[in-house]
Amino acid sequence: MPTVQTPESKLKELGLLLSPVRPAVGNYVSCVRAGNLLFTAGQGVDQYHGKLGRDLTVEEGYQAAQQSMLNLLSAVSHELGGLSKVKRIVKILGFVNSTEDFTAQPKVLDGASDLLVNVFGEKGKHGRSAVGMAQLPNNTAVEIEMILEIEDEEGAM
Repeated sequence: MPTVQTPESKLKELGLLLSPVRPAVGNYVSCVRAGNLLFTAGQGVDQYHGKLGRDLTVEEGYQAAQQSMLNLLSAVSHELGGLSKVKRIVKILGFVNSTEDFTAQPKVLDGASDLLVNVFGEKGKHGRSAVGMAQLPNNTAVEIEMILEIEDEEGAM
């Protein structure tokens, strides 16, 4: 009988770790449940600062988006008691701190999208918006929020 691979084991296989949940920097919570949907607050990154198109390359932006998604997955795992309760990734919204003439925001956000598909497979395919911003809090390079469908408490949908 083949073993079912969990999202956590897939992350480990990819050589990635969930970091501790980052504390809120304002009057908000990291996740809110509404029925079988989970809405996350935006998660930035501590490792990448500055503007894409001036201070950072597209590849560095890709890595920043991946790290931002890992931060989101940490918050989701903490909220749900693990990632196996994720039924589907519905949508992500990514904000990219970028110069006026930078237009590769979708390539940057592929760092997050690729991670979700690698970890969740078909359940990780999602809708997405990628937008450029004049500035983000603490001059972070990327901030992402997402909406997920989760298994209800009884496990029936």
